Amino acid sequence: MASSEHAANVLLVEGEDDKHVVRHLRHRLTPDVEFCYSVTGGKDALLAAIPVVLKQHGRRAIGVLLDANDNIAARWQALRDRLNGTTITLKPRPQPGGVFIPGDPSIHLKPSFGVWLMPDNQQVGELEDFVIQLLPEGDPVWPLAERFIDGIPQEQREFRPQKENRAKQHAWLATREEPLKMGAAIGTGSLDATAPAAKALAAWLTALFGAAQPS
Repeated sequence: MASSEHAANVLLVEGEDDKHVVRHLRHRLTPDVEFCYSVTGGKDALLAAIPVVLKQHGRRAIGVLLDANDNIAARWQALRDRLNGTTITLKPRPQPGGVFIPGDPSIHLKPSFGVWLMPDNQQVGELEDFVIQLLPEGDPVWPLAERFIDGIPQEQREFRPQKENRAKQHAWLATREEPLKMGAAIGTGSLDATAPAAKALAAWLTALFGAAQPS
């Protein structure tokens, strides 16, 4: 696969965990949809990369996968600000199924453009909140992982309240036969790649990159 620097289709992600989760879901749900990953190294670096990537010749489709974190409105506005002066204009609010703006070959430097705000384009949260939605229904270990984290006294917690779901998700991962990363847990079937949340993300990837496949 081509490097992201020269790829026609590229997905910008914050970190390696995002890349691996998407890679495993793509392998299971959208194996024929081709794109490369650009791991930017965090929110600020990703936002800074957007206008740069948009100006690069040969791009057919560009996707942005970004955590909403604690304030989805602020994150969305930061994206809109970064797109000022480009050929892409975002609506005032994100759509539930992710944003997909078709490209226009007649306009210079206007590839297809898409945005997915983790976990679901509507709520605050991050990658781990999305992955929690892939837990098998009735999983017996998840309530135990929740109780373990809930039982840690507030004064002994090394994470912020907003990161509680992240702590619970990683506590659950630690109970696997071999402690896994989130992407690997999808690959082994410990997480359900057919869950509605996974299918929604796959549908967005297909809309964005499937229509931009080379003929």
